[in-house]
Amino acid sequence: MTAVSAKRRETLSRVELPVGVLVMAYGGPSSLDELPGYLADIRAGRPTSRELLAEITHNYRAIGGRSPLPEITRRQVEAVRAQLDPARFRCYLGMRHWAPWIEEVVGEMIEDGITHAVSLVLAPHYSALSIAKYADKVAAGLELYRGEIEFEHVTSYHDRPGLVEALAARVSEGLARWPEVERDRVHVVFSAHSLPARVLETGDPYDAQLRETARLVAKRAGLGPDRWSWSFQSAGRTPEPWLGPQLEEHLVALAAGGVTDVVSVPVGFVSDHVEILYDIDVKAREVAEQAGIRLERPPALNDDPLFVATLVELIRERAAPWLPSTA
Repeated sequence: MTAVSAKRRETLSRVELPVGVLVMAYGGPSSLDELPGYLADIRAGRPTSRELLAEITHNYRAIGGRSPLPEITRRQVEAVRAQLDPARFRCYLGMRHWAPWIEEVVGEMIEDGITHAVSLVLAPHYSALSIAKYADKVAAGLELYRGEIEFEHVTSYHDRPGLVEALAARVSEGLARWPEVERDRVHVVFSAHSLPARVLETGDPYDAQLRETARLVAKRAGLGPDRWSWSFQSAGRTPEPWLGPQLEEHLVALAAGGVTDVVSVPVGFVSDHVEILYDIDVKAREVAEQAGIRLERPPALNDDPLFVATLVELIRERAAPWLPSTA
């Protein structure tokens, strides 16, 4: 017996199937009544002013009075579950800022006898200010419920071919809203949620990973360097500087340069939610119209089959050392 096969046999003897699959997302309120509690959790003890609550309530009211994120995330998890062997995998959904809370879901996994698990966040780009916080929630759940699960955390998947292909298809879908003879003049703006600019000082890979995704998607979609650009969006309401340029400012600059048609493809998000449905479809579109730009946005990936297949591929890869060989 080789050293590798001996090590694999030892690992398999410790694994109780099925392997857990913890899919995590940010969370969102299901009604306007839940908004104060949701904001309190996000702001972690910082007071929420009446003005801020009124502003965010307005934003949610403009998109139907609730976040579609929980429902979309459940669809994504169900789509992943449908492609995994139930004898080998058991899927769970946990939210960072709303129910089902990640910590409580980890407790459920412990009760179910899960000993090994793969975790991934429905956000492809790593940052210590975002993705790392989900792993902290998992660790808190293990401590709270006094359990032991060996987790394999997927920290990023920003350059996966399936993700790039799925986003490139969204670019094509957006461009198709113009007659073919007019598409060469349409400019594509890729974007993602801004973070405090101090992340760059620590060597955080967030900005670099985002721009790499944008370059890969642009190349796959056949966009030349003059046909696309980058911006951030949805900056937080704090005094410190945030990564920019912000989308609204960028649209005004594009208009000043003669751009009249734009497709918005927010590559930092995989689900339609308030940062897209309001920040782009309402707020940015108003700015675009005032600047003389027609702004179109194809849907987010949501439960797109190619995106779901990418997640399944990631999960199988990370779980492979724990599973019996099918050969």
